[in-house]
Amino acid sequence: MPAKRAAVAAYVLLGLFAAGSLFPLLWAAVAASRTTTRLAHTPPPLRFGRNLPRNLALAWTDAGLGTALANTTVVAALVAAGTVLISTLAGFAFARLTFPFRGALLALVVGTMLIPPQLGVVPLYLLVARLRWTDELQAVVLPGLVSAFGVFFMRQHLLRALPAELVEAARVDGAGVLRVVWHVVFPAARPAMAVLGTLTFVAAWNDFFWPVLVLTQTGSPTVQVALTGLGRGYIPDQSVVVAGALLGTVPLLLVFAVLGRQIVGGIMSGALKE
Repeated sequence: MPAKRAAVAAYVLLGLFAAGSLFPLLWAAVAASRTTTRLAHTPPPLRFGRNLPRNLALAWTDAGLGTALANTTVVAALVAAGTVLISTLAGFAFARLTFPFRGALLALVVGTMLIPPQLGVVPLYLLVARLRWTDELQAVVLPGLVSAFGVFFMRQHLLRALPAELVEAARVDGAGVLRVVWHVVFPAARPAMAVLGTLTFVAAWNDFFWPVLVLTQTGSPTVQVALTGLGRGYIPDQSVVVAGALLGTVPLLLVFAVLGRQIVGGIMSGALKE
């Protein structure tokens, strides 16, 4: 009985947390179905209105979300794939290869995590402008391909999931570095690669600061850049703004719905390693 009560209490607590987490999304859908005048009332509406299709259509056309969603999908997918590949290779090198100054280089990589990214905006923008990449998607993709967190994350995972003896056995059998990476490292790193890829995809999708500096709404905008056009004007239509934000959130919900189990499985497999 005590175990059953503890299980019931745990499920009730998890249900409350889930309801609290879903409430902002639910209220965003309610706000997108109302008018700006109704949203200004006190208390705010908590039931759905009739304007959801109209507001979604206005947000889609006014912000050009079709092009923005396609651009953001390309950017987030390329950044996630590049980050996972580079981080896995670098993590394997730091975990199982021996080379001069390995510890110092790892400390340097981890130390870059302490530097605010805003400090590098000016030189990075000057470089992008000199390359004539402003308002081009590569200006957003290339700076995000390397992640110090990703390198450290994959290195820590491979220290646990990839025994040094397994690498040595592959080398004794005559496997080169590329063959070891393909047949030994990638299978061992697959759970962590799924977690890192999903987290990187979400971060790239939600990135606003750098894309809004190098992209424009009339050129090749991402979703976050395109949505800034909905809030302009003397009296912005808040219901349309929320509708646009809701449209920009739907792809992330689909990603979590498809890959949620892999994310949890990857995290748990890393937690259970000794």
